[in-house]
Amino acid sequence: MPARRLSMRKIREVLRLKFGLGLKDRQIARSCSIPRSSVANYVFRARQAGLHTWPLVPDLEDEALEELLFPPVVTKIPIPKAATPDFVWIHEQLRRHKHVTLQLLWDEYKEANPEGYQYSQYCELYRRWMRKVDVVLRQEHHAGEKMFVDHAGQTVPIINQETGEVRQASIFVAVLGASNYTYAEATWKRDLVSWIGSHNRAAEFYGGISTVTVPDNWKTGINDPCYYEPDLNPTYRDWAAHYGTVVIPARVRKPRDKAKVEAGVLIVERWILAALRHRTFFSLAELNEAIRTLLVRLNNRKFRKLDTTRAKLFESLEKPMLKPLPSEPFPFVRWKTVRVNIDYHVEIEGHYYSVPYQYVHEEVEARILETSIEIIRKGHRIATHVRSNIAGKHSTLSEHRPKKHQDLEWTIARFTEKGRAIGPSTATLLERIMKSRKHPELGYRSCLGVLRLGNRYTNERLEAACHRAVAMNACSYRSIKSMLATGFDRQPLEEPDIPAAHQEIHANVRGASYYGKEAEA
Repeated sequence: MPARRLSMRKIREVLRLKFGLGLKDRQIARSCSIPRSSVANYVFRARQAGLHTWPLVPDLEDEALEELLFPPVVTKIPIPKAATPDFVWIHEQLRRHKHVTLQLLWDEYKEANPEGYQYSQYCELYRRWMRKVDVVLRQEHHAGEKMFVDHAGQTVPIINQETGEVRQASIFVAVLGASNYTYAEATWKRDLVSWIGSHNRAAEFYGGISTVTVPDNWKTGINDPCYYEPDLNPTYRDWAAHYGTVVIPARVRKPRDKAKVEAGVLIVERWILAALRHRTFFSLAELNEAIRTLLVRLNNRKFRKLDTTRAKLFESLEKPMLKPLPSEPFPFVRWKTVRVNIDYHVEIEGHYYSVPYQYVHEEVEARILETSIEIIRKGHRIATHVRSNIAGKHSTLSEHRPKKHQDLEWTIARFTEKGRAIGPSTATLLERIMKSRKHPELGYRSCLGVLRLGNRYTNERLEAACHRAVAMNACSYRSIKSMLATGFDRQPLEEPDIPAAHQEIHANVRGASYYGKEAEA
């Protein structure tokens, strides 16, 4: 069974990392959670199509890009086996040159041996050779290449002066690979908002951003901590694109992948948190101020085996190689996949936002910003709304409404007809629901829910519940559902017996004739 093709958004991310940042295929594969062979395939297809720069051709939409990358399949002609590559030379080239990749070496090999091995077999033979080499290489970190991030296992207690409540603050740590220049801060939580905020403040502290960001497999930033293909949170991926970096998570149970930050966390715990063990903190700001003071001392402390400090290495070696920061910090964004309902609205955090009615029943993505909501379909923004925190309400743009109700699958007439098929009270209730909305289409969701209750509780019970709801003026989906769930629809409906006013005769009650006599007098 052929592998499922990636979305065009993810393929664009592969091309950005390859042509925009010049990353290796293995790094791109780990960042995008896809096999390395797939990365090579997409890059090869892009080059064949004449796409080898970033950004791509302006106004190149997803459909056009897909046609360029995936033309009709042609029959492959098998190439006979050729001479075995020189694996010792390949290994030395990869060690000595930062930007040399197996893909490049294979291209050179194919030029010298046109009938040689294909790329996948070439790589497999090299891997087999590497397994036989019993050598552990020391990792070499180039200036400006990697920033390692993690959370310390130790927390710091903060006391609320008013209530006496003790709350634990988490410690975020970032370390640059070449200089070991360290950043640390305290946050209340380890959620996505705090995670992205800490990354922003770390970038501001360094005054630049590294080419690669290496986190652990935290669930806040990694959706699926799979051993082979960890998947990034879309917000974390947007952060990387905003700062022009790439996120390559460390492999599960592979501490060497993030040895720098493991050591950095240990140093922060020993030289900062341990030094603060006797102090009592009453606010997060107070704790961060104390951390910043000790952080300066840590970065200016000499190494044991080097006659220099982290701060000096950073200024002379690392800082000039960091990428410049964007003009504005990354605005926190969350993504949510939603489906457009029959009322051409999508639900986000309990509020309903309209989209053009042509996209009814389609699956779209919601980009949730601090003050706005963007609805994205296949890479195109189809709607933008001001974000609202009012649950159960609707934000509807007039241009999203259909010109004729008949253009929609459901109409007022159709709902009324469905209601009459069940009973007159049901039809009346549906009409009242739609009349209670500013636009009748906004009541379609509630009406559809009422009709579906008949499938669960029978139409007879639904009609009885609607009759009671109309009499009580409780015309809503929730009222009908509650009546059916509790069996209230089976109770007899008692009409209120209100006696007519002034029907009883009493000696002290004076009639019209009494006042008429006074008028005559």
